[in-house]
Amino acid sequence: MKKFADVLIVIDLQNGVCTGVGNLYNLDDLLIKVNKRISLYRELDKPVIFVQHCDDELVPEEDPWNINSKIDFRKQDLFVRKTHANSFYKTNLKDLLDTLSIHSIEFCGAQTEYCMDATIKFSHGLGYKNYMVRKATSTLNNAYMSAKETIHFYENIWSHRFLEFIED
Repeated sequence: MKKFADVLIVIDLQNGVCTGVGNLYNLDDLLIKVNKRISLYRELDKPVIFVQHCDDELVPEEDPWNINSKIDFRKQDLFVRKTHANSFYKTNLKDLLDTLSIHSIEFCGAQTEYCMDATIKFSHGLGYKNYMVRKATSTLNNAYMSAKETIHFYENIWSHRFLEFIED
């Protein structure tokens, strides 16, 4: 039997993040994987929350800020705006999770070493049980590691410390 959490949180899969400064590593596979998880949560009548980053390059309501059109988002989904890597920082995310009586969270999205890492670790510190499907996050190459190496590095740090990996 496949595992799932009380809620699926999709972080920063916005146009400007996915393709704005170069395509995220393995973007097409990531979008397929995320949509598969969204579909599962909808079948189970579980909430899906989309977190959207806002800054000078990701201006609300402008195209780079919008969720990537290949992602299956709907009006009835929940949306949170953030201005920091940590999705909980100065947002209504914690209040929203409390209102929904959430105890466990499945994460997916971008960027691995920034918003994903900060949010996963903070969520763990708040006492949530965190889950993720392997390779359900992506990033760009950087000066120190390739995107593939970065994803592997962070998945290794998160595993059994900050979250549990589950089957796709």
